[in-house]
Amino acid sequence: MILCVRFRLEPAGEALLPRLVELLGEFTPTVETAPPSEALADVRGALRYFAWSPTELASVIRVRALALYGVDCVIGAGPNPMLARMAAREARPGVTLVVEDPAAFLRDRPVVALDGVGRATARTLCGYGLDSVGRVADAPLAVLQRLVGARTGRELWERARGVDRTPVVPNAASRSAAAERSFPHDEIDRTEHRKALLALVGELGARLRTEGQVCRSLALTVRYADRSTTTRSRTLSEATAHSAALGSLAYALHDSLGLQRARVRGITLRAEGLTGAEGAAYQLSLDPADEKARRIEAVADRARAKFGPRAVLPGSLAA
Repeated sequence: MILCVRFRLEPAGEALLPRLVELLGEFTPTVETAPPSEALADVRGALRYFAWSPTELASVIRVRALALYGVDCVIGAGPNPMLARMAAREARPGVTLVVEDPAAFLRDRPVVALDGVGRATARTLCGYGLDSVGRVADAPLAVLQRLVGARTGRELWERARGVDRTPVVPNAASRSAAAERSFPHDEIDRTEHRKALLALVGELGARLRTEGQVCRSLALTVRYADRSTTTRSRTLSEATAHSAALGSLAYALHDSLGLQRARVRGITLRAEGLTGAEGAAYQLSLDPADEKARRIEAVADRARAKFGPRAVLPGSLAA
């Protein structure tokens, strides 16, 4: 049995996700994170060990998330990840939706509800009258393969029958990483905003370099005193984990908001489109200052690894 847990995080609360995933790890080691707010957990062993039903286990997870972190969640359960995700999308807060009969659960749903079916594929299928999951399941496999291709057709046919061979992969590489800073009071000082951004950039950059990753874009979310938020995102000129490049883009995103004495409660910076650093292209620079900054950055990373994250800080953050 697979649980899909969708945490109801605030727009700027993605930084809590790793701790919530650790909570799931108390019940099963097979947990796959899906940022910004979702996780899959294979709980077949936990159900046997505790002699609980999926609903009982989900209730314990929900209570602990609320008690420890003040975060509610919606939970769907099914025999595979696809059905668990679909159940979570329809579940209500406080109620766990368990898929007991995949055929009955899927049959009357629109074909676009299936994983892997985008708008283009849905238009193709609907053009031939295959507008529901049940009709796709009843169609001959050869017909689907002629319409959408051999591999896609087989995957679509299997999923329409409730079959999903995708495993839950523990410790899978995340596609994004986030860091957050909350102010002790509503902050209107632009200098304090930029100091928070500098700290976030340093934290994200060090994390990416330690994990051997680079990011393709940044997303900045600013949370205001009335709990409303504004988000801006922009793609980097090249995938990087270099703090100077991340900082330049983060400042540009902040400037694009045009904040004038806005009462800011918190700032979240998210690195998106993470990939392995070994596969990223790096544009050689003839600027000696850039090369010097990268060498200093490497030395600072080694110092932080040995003496702690606050061993090396920018001067404006050292106070």
